[in-house]
Amino acid sequence: MESRTKRRLAPAELDALARRALGTGVASAAELSDGFANAVWRLTLTDGREVVLKLSPPPELEQLTYERHLLRTEAMVYRTAPLPGPELLHAGFDDPVLGGDYLVLSALDGVAWNRAERLPAGPLWHQVGACMARLHEVTGDVYGYPHAGLTGTTWRSAFLTMVRAVLGDAARYAVPLPVPAEVVASAVEAASPALDEVTVPHLVHFDIWPGNVFVSAADGAVPRVRAIIDHERAFWGDPLADFVTPTIFGELAEDAPIVAGYREAGGTVPFDGAARVRLALYRLYLSLILLVENGPRRYPEEEYAPIRDGAVADLARALDVLAAG
Repeated sequence: MESRTKRRLAPAELDALARRALGTGVASAAELSDGFANAVWRLTLTDGREVVLKLSPPPELEQLTYERHLLRTEAMVYRTAPLPGPELLHAGFDDPVLGGDYLVLSALDGVAWNRAERLPAGPLWHQVGACMARLHEVTGDVYGYPHAGLTGTTWRSAFLTMVRAVLGDAARYAVPLPVPAEVVASAVEAASPALDEVTVPHLVHFDIWPGNVFVSAADGAVPRVRAIIDHERAFWGDPLADFVTPTIFGELAEDAPIVAGYREAGGTVPFDGAARVRLALYRLYLSLILLVENGPRRYPEEEYAPIRDGAVADLARALDVLAAG
């Protein structure tokens, strides 16, 4: 999607960046436009390798508070998470020429699931669930977004800090919300005791959807998940939050293939009253992000309208769940 946060680099700039990072130049480049925040190119290098370059927005461009150093979070996940995916070839932070951060990753085989045709969804979601269970085995020492400075010693304190930050961003960018910010904050505060059930900070991707899942799609072959990518939104917190983006603008069913795959891989998915409240809190948080990020990114209206409408409806549903307790 087009976004104000995506940088444009000339061929000479891409070549120079590749030489700084990998010691070799660029033979050809194609921009990949599916992402929402960072600029991404697939590069063919002069030594024959195929790589992907991800470049952060200009350092002077303001973003949402949680988006500070997104690519540093992504690099951390690539280095620590037992997920199928590309190899991190180079991470450059505070680039002396362009400013900002960038990553160079090995190019992937396969295709993004949202671009594949007529693949059976159930088996793929089952595999995604198993991948999520392995990801959630990684634990940390603090809750929240360490690279953005939004952390807490408990999950409740971290999550309240995260929500306050995005509500503050809404005010900073004058983004109109469908519900007054103070109403949202009060509802979250009242429901926050349910978060105390989370006592270990697990690594949470928080952006798993078909566009971030690479699959094999050969004719006649059983489709397989080859990679889960784009870890910028990752945080340390409740594994249950990772079921929100796969079911965005919908509901999580206990008999869903993603739940079965998760449980078969050793994960636990609760469906009690407290879990229902926690899921509503995470849907509310994602809805706020989707609404507020348009402030700095300025998406094209025709592309953004369905996302905004879905987020508004999801926010209302989440508030209803919280009000019901």
